[in-house]
Amino acid sequence: MTLEIKTSNVEPIRQNYAYIERRFGSKPATRYQEVSFDVQAETNFHYRPLWKPEKTLNDKTHTALQMQDWYAFKDPRQFYYGTYVQHRARLQDTVESNFAFFEKRQLAEHLSDEVKAKVIEYLLPFRHVEQTANLHMMSGSAYGYGTVLTQACIYAAMDHLGIAQYISRIGLALDGNSGDSLQQAKQAWMQHPAWQGLRRLCEESLTEQDYFKLFLLQNLVMDGFVTELVYQQFDQWLVTQNARDLAMLTEFMKDTLGDLRKWSDTVIKTAAAESDHNKQLLNEWFSQSLTQVKAAFTPWATAALTVEAVDQAEQAVIERAKKLGLQPLTNA
Repeated sequence: MTLEIKTSNVEPIRQNYAYIERRFGSKPATRYQEVSFDVQAETNFHYRPLWKPEKTLNDKTHTALQMQDWYAFKDPRQFYYGTYVQHRARLQDTVESNFAFFEKRQLAEHLSDEVKAKVIEYLLPFRHVEQTANLHMMSGSAYGYGTVLTQACIYAAMDHLGIAQYISRIGLALDGNSGDSLQQAKQAWMQHPAWQGLRRLCEESLTEQDYFKLFLLQNLVMDGFVTELVYQQFDQWLVTQNARDLAMLTEFMKDTLGDLRKWSDTVIKTAAAESDHNKQLLNEWFSQSLTQVKAAFTPWATAALTVEAVDQAEQAVIERAKKLGLQPLTNA
């Protein structure tokens, strides 16, 4: 007696959801596609926002930018909530290990008083700058159009909040968790002349209503200056002062800002390539932002680094912008 087992293939009736099929065709979709594309409500809103009754809840006119397809701003990292949390958890495991090593070996005791004072005065107040960055990206999440953009903006907002918290942790690592360093940093932020340009920029930028102008200001210009001045030039100064151990505590910031750049560069490049209108608008915004941010960082860079430092940061941002199809206007 023989037993013959036959196999048969069962073809699924549908490969994906209807809204995914309309965009990508009848083929299996990735999880990123399923949770990111065409899921934002577009019609049948029950009410208008009380704070802006001239707008709908999801409105394309919260920015002067124009797009034929707002879902063109796809994230090259393909982050949705699950993948984002997993990636950032790995970064957090690393930085927590670094802080534990720094504290266990009591490495703060090997830092000179000059280094500690300079870190407190010229690094810790950036926690306030990062809190502003958090609000900038919250604006993109609240008023942006298309889930591919708005979900990535909220992830970026949380990244900047995390950076602010780890900057605070550096202060606590230096003062033995007393919190004195954070109070000193707050006084520097409120009173030291080197910080008043940045403080003014942060406060005034929060009144901007166009979320994509804020997106450009934050991701291209402000993050560009912070990366070059704080996490490269200031980091190099620490090395020359035998304080290279502090580099372990800022690794999270470098990795996170580098990861955000992969996404934001793609978004800006896509927007600029969409139309001449967008490119002209982005060039105008870039020129304005570059002038404002350079002026804001100049007092800090002069006091913390050198007079030439801010010019080097400006050039680095301009070179990055050129790769995205942008350049500052000569008459801006």
